[in-house]
Amino acid sequence: MGGGGQQTDRITGTNGRFGTYTWEEVQKHTKFGDQWIVVERKVYNVSQWVKRHPGGLRIIGHYAGEDATEAFTAFHPDLQLVRKYMKPLLIGELEASEPSQDCQKNAALVEDFRALREHLEAEGCFKTQPLFFMLHLGHILLLEVIALMLVWCFGTGWINTAIVAVLMATAQSQAGWLQHDFGHLSVCKTSRWNHLVHKFVIGHLKGASAGWWNHRHFQHHAKPNVFKKDPDVNMLNAFVVGKVQPVEYGVKKIKHLPYNHQHKYFFFIGPPLLIPVYFQFQIFHNMIVHGLWVDLAWCISYYVRYFLCYTQFYGVFWAVILFNFVRFMESHWFVWVTQMSHMPMHIDYEKHQDWLSMQVHSELSHLFPTMPRHNYWRAAPHVRALCDKYGVKYQEKTLYGAFADIIRSLEESGELWLDAYLNK
Repeated sequence: MGGGGQQTDRITGTNGRFGTYTWEEVQKHTKFGDQWIVVERKVYNVSQWVKRHPGGLRIIGHYAGEDATEAFTAFHPDLQLVRKYMKPLLIGELEASEPSQDCQKNAALVEDFRALREHLEAEGCFKTQPLFFMLHLGHILLLEVIALMLVWCFGTGWINTAIVAVLMATAQSQAGWLQHDFGHLSVCKTSRWNHLVHKFVIGHLKGASAGWWNHRHFQHHAKPNVFKKDPDVNMLNAFVVGKVQPVEYGVKKIKHLPYNHQHKYFFFIGPPLLIPVYFQFQIFHNMIVHGLWVDLAWCISYYVRYFLCYTQFYGVFWAVILFNFVRFMESHWFVWVTQMSHMPMHIDYEKHQDWLSMQVHSELSHLFPTMPRHNYWRAAPHVRALCDKYGVKYQEKTLYGAFADIIRSLEESGELWLDAYLNK
């Protein structure tokens, strides 16, 4: 555990059980192998626990040396259960003179947001309507069956195949949103059932990995649009995003691509390639490198089912072509729908904001990850009122306006890069 013998002295030397710490002391423990976090004023040494954390080791590391109370509450539906697992990690608490929030966060805003969450819980906004998710799963399975029956009954002609591909792409996209629900533990009462159904949906219905998704996605929601912490803003040097990164690249004369034209080539390398190329490679690489063999088994079951169903009609070559065309269409759907609430938003390095401000500034959703999505509309007016109270910008957009903002933001970032590249 980080801290060695000195840590043991602090635990037993202050009040017979554990020590008290200042924020300055906590903030010294931020490096891998020596990481402390604060939850509800209690100080935990998570240096070794990060390797066993179900949400991945990096998400806790992103809060090392910080108050993680709001993230802890947001991601865990059964707080009492998680607190039991955390007891062995407890090494002390904040000194009485220390504020509950670090980094000069607005204590009143944090407290009002906590009260809002309690109000929404009391109103039943975190309770699931099972029928909603049963119907969602049912319509995915129905689309898959209809697609196969169309091939069975009407053959492999171009028009029929196009219809089949649209149905399959729709099923894949809808399965993507459904696995998101189970992955965030927002459907079943117990985490175990959420995890099991998540593996079925993302593995057997989509051919992807639950472990890979957890590792990426929880980081994204923990620190949305924060460079070096949110993997979703790692653009692999294909794009520059936000207002800070373009200037950095320009000043350093970094030019992997002509970024001043990125709003144009986005159409060719963004939506078409993300799922069929980048995600496809990353998923299998992640499962093999990290030994996610259960995920791999679920994933293989998808491919076995798909090729058993379609090679008998199309043969191996055309079944592969159909598979990739479906992924190609799904990728367009996924990129446009997800990036409209991320790419045009605030993107920067770590600013240590409170949960409400960070989430609302950086994305248009997921202030409450464990809330079933059929209840978002009930929470929205309350969130907007709280934002208005503290001057936090609350955004609502039309679908067309949100799509247009993606291209506008890429163009603006490209112009910032070009100006810095030529003039600084």
